[in-house]
Amino acid sequence: MTEKVTCKEVMQHICQNLGHELNSEKCIEIKNHLDKCTHCQEYFKSVEITIECFKKYNVELPKDAHQRLMEFLNLEE
Repeated sequence: MTEKVTCKEVMQHICQNLGHELNSEKCIEIKNHLDKCTHCQEYFKSVEITIECFKKYNVELPKDAHQRLMEFLNLEE
């Protein structure tokens, strides 16, 4: 039996591994978690909306914005 992943692990994995193998064991665990966790589903919807806004309005961020965002979301390692 595999260990259940947490919401924080889901967010960290996605932030760190965008574009990697989608059929890996970890990605399958993440997909299973997302199917059941309404918190993560809502979070991802808000992320999708944010990304679309950034694309639409061509927003430029300071160089350290990513690190500050990761810290704010409590996703830094």
